[in-house]
Amino acid sequence: MTTPISLSFTETDIEALAALAGKIAVIVPPEGKLDPVGRRLNRLTKGALARLVEAEGFAKAKDGDVLQMAFPAGLAAEAVLVLKLARRPSVEEARKAGAALAKQRGKGALTVCAGATARVAEIGLGLALRAYDFDAHKTGDKTPAEDAAFMVSKPDEAQAEWDGLKPLAEGVFFTRDLVNEPSNVLTTVEFAERLKALAELGVDIEVLEEDELEKLGMRTLLAVGQGSESPSKVVVMQWKGGGDEAPLALIGKGVVFDTGGISIKPAAGMEDMTMDMGGAGTVAGVMKAIAGRKAKANIVALVGLVENMPDGRAQRPGDVVRSMKGDTVEVINTDAEGRLVLCDVMWYAQDRFSPSGMIDLATLTGAIIISLGHENAGVFSNDDDFCGAFLKAAKAEGEGAWRMPLGKAYDEKLKSRIADMKNVGGRDAGSITAAQFLGRFVKDGTPWIHLDIAGVASVKSDTALAPKGATGWGVLALDRLIRDRYEG
Repeated sequence: MTTPISLSFTETDIEALAALAGKIAVIVPPEGKLDPVGRRLNRLTKGALARLVEAEGFAKAKDGDVLQMAFPAGLAAEAVLVLKLARRPSVEEARKAGAALAKQRGKGALTVCAGATARVAEIGLGLALRAYDFDAHKTGDKTPAEDAAFMVSKPDEAQAEWDGLKPLAEGVFFTRDLVNEPSNVLTTVEFAERLKALAELGVDIEVLEEDELEKLGMRTLLAVGQGSESPSKVVVMQWKGGGDEAPLALIGKGVVFDTGGISIKPAAGMEDMTMDMGGAGTVAGVMKAIAGRKAKANIVALVGLVENMPDGRAQRPGDVVRSMKGDTVEVINTDAEGRLVLCDVMWYAQDRFSPSGMIDLATLTGAIIISLGHENAGVFSNDDDFCGAFLKAAKAEGEGAWRMPLGKAYDEKLKSRIADMKNVGGRDAGSITAAQFLGRFVKDGTPWIHLDIAGVASVKSDTALAPKGATGWGVLALDRLIRDRYEG
């Protein structure tokens, strides 16, 4: 497993600056006023720092940008990084600034001279998140990024704040590792084994095997995986950090590879379907984060782990399968398999745990990418208050989310001639009809949110806090929702 770089926080030592190795980062506010560390570095570099700050490049730089002064005379360091940042940045500004430092520093030693700058631990979180590198399958000499040191005016306070944030970084890294992992490695069996490791943090883990799923009547889920050599599973994770209140339920789609089944996908781009378990990966990361910080809340997370393959036993277009709820589904397209996995797991979660609310996450539709691109996840909900709380949490954490509509008129597209419903409703409004399908498996009175994360779970270019590939989107937002809504 990839682990975040270690961060240390010590009191500012001006006399030690000249001898520091690696790179030194100094924070300079937009107005260009140097703090005591900046003034000391300016003297050591014979005015070079002040000249850089007074130059046009600094004036044109945006808040959060990093300028570099290489091989500064008078210092042992290889470079001075000048971070343009207000003394009291927002959380999002602080994290993005830390990420900018991570990109500029490479993998070598870094000392961040933060002084009295606020939200230093958030700068550290951005630095740690952007330093992520999935190299598990690369051979040769792999040099990990060195740890980073922060010089601050209140080291104990900064360390305490970082201790509270580090579990979030670990949760995001867990999600990214799972989503980045190739499918010949992350089989349904291996996925379940990695989730079992959360027991070390105090999470109760239960793995339901195919015979148990058959007895429960999870035929829509089992039908998706019946063409694969990998056994289908449901993993139940419980964190009991609250009182006697009903838990929040998190449900994740865990299709470890999606060929499309008999409705097979085009070859071009199919390699990206290793990330079709992104919903389950996010749920796993949230559980690692909340367990790591000992959240005072009751959370139950369930993931359906399957592989959608087209062998002689695979389900066919035109098949009719019965869900755990009892409703029958005509399978029009075997590539619309995620909703067949989720609907059984959602029903089981409500039947067994009677949750106070339920959120499902899935890389569900290409249609949501057409609607929202790679900037926002699609948010669908039957409860305005619940949905508003999540959107507020996502905004606070800088994770893009946009509410999409639901409505009975869309149900017309799901009507089947021979069953209770079809599993697809056509190309138009594809993400909405998928949500309408799932909504039929939400019990009356259960607040519910469906998150379609197909556009944000894994991307082909760098984001503010992640290199290209898996982003870990949703771990921070869901952790914030749990903090704000479920922890007293």
